[in-house]
Amino acid sequence: MEPRNFLFVSYAALITDIAWQVAKEGNAVRYCIDSEKDRDIGDGFVEKVANWREHINWADVVVFDDTLGHGALAEELRSRGKLVVGGTAFTDRLEDDRAFGQEALHEAGVHILPYRQFNDFDEAIEFVRTNPDRYVLKPSGEAGNVKRRLFVGEEDDGDDVIRVLKVYKRSFSDVIKEFQLQRRVTGVEVAVGAFFNGREFISPINVNFENKKLFPGNVGPSTGEMGTAMFWSGPNRLFASTLKRLEGVLAREKYVGYIDLNCIVNGQGIYPLEFTARFGYPTIMIQQEGITTPIGEFLHQLAAGTLTKFKVKSGFQIGVRIVVSPFPFDDDATFQSVSRNAAILFKKGIPEEVHIEDVKQIDSQWLVAGTSGVVLVVCGLGSTMKMAQAQAYARIRNIMIPDMYYRNDIGDRWYEDADRLHTWGYLREA
Repeated sequence: MEPRNFLFVSYAALITDIAWQVAKEGNAVRYCIDSEKDRDIGDGFVEKVANWREHINWADVVVFDDTLGHGALAEELRSRGKLVVGGTAFTDRLEDDRAFGQEALHEAGVHILPYRQFNDFDEAIEFVRTNPDRYVLKPSGEAGNVKRRLFVGEEDDGDDVIRVLKVYKRSFSDVIKEFQLQRRVTGVEVAVGAFFNGREFISPINVNFENKKLFPGNVGPSTGEMGTAMFWSGPNRLFASTLKRLEGVLAREKYVGYIDLNCIVNGQGIYPLEFTARFGYPTIMIQQEGITTPIGEFLHQLAAGTLTKFKVKSGFQIGVRIVVSPFPFDDDATFQSVSRNAAILFKKGIPEEVHIEDVKQIDSQWLVAGTSGVVLVVCGLGSTMKMAQAQAYARIRNIMIPDMYYRNDIGDRWYEDADRLHTWGYLREA
């Protein structure tokens, strides 16, 4: 592969690892982080720049890693003839505005769950009182990035949701400006995603199972993500009934990148919950381990629109997130006293399947950086889910970080969920 110049643009340093992987392949990389508190992330791994716009002419490929306005920036550069991996203002709204995303699905002929959008807590409380049911409370916009504020109601009369709404009105009305109440259904939570080259979806697709709760057994506060299990597939019924129906819309937008739709499925149907209209984290790190094309070449071909299919390793892949205090909470004093600059040590060398998140490097020593406490993603691959799990957790035993913690059950859901998904026919190729 001919070495190329890659410019990575991130709001909160999510794409650090992919930038590093591209640099390790011999490409030139420059990396810009918007968030001031996260700017030490990636130090020592890749070249950092303060103003990404000053490096546009230098770059062969520009990669954006977020929504929250990055789609409009990607559109601007594409209109000027640059090769860009990134969304559009429309695809940003699919993720950032939950109601907009649901209506886009409905217009594409995808069945959606009943929901109501609110910007007034009292109005929402009265709605639940007059329409008792189980609901999921989902903050929209930037407030939706704080995953622990999502609340899944358990009580049939919605009284638990009412109690949470009252607390949120007192404590978070200044940050949660808009939110959604969506009727809750039970079943298997599964996501389907695929890469899009500006004209069409690319095969294979990705089926993945996220684990958002902090503790094993799926208990505790919600987090951005604690680990993901996945496999690659040909287009199946799950994909054909959901994302595939948006192919024309995404082609109109000239979308370039990865898009993922999280769903609840049961014997009665498929119920989409939310979009991720960008790379997922840690999803893209785990996917990269299974894609046989070097990730730099993959991104270049995706941006150029020449990628129409790609080869992957067979079997299953998992990724386990390793975190430190105060994750998943925002507590700067705890981070500064316990975790900042903590040493990341390896007993037997650093395996390739360890991916960095909020990490920097000084004199070859890896240290915890940033403020969030999200440190590493450790991947495992295997012809069975059990083999992928064994490989990932063996690699974790090679890692030493003071105060590190992680879930030890990533992939366990597969054994029960797979039976149900196969019984219902959702994994059958379409």
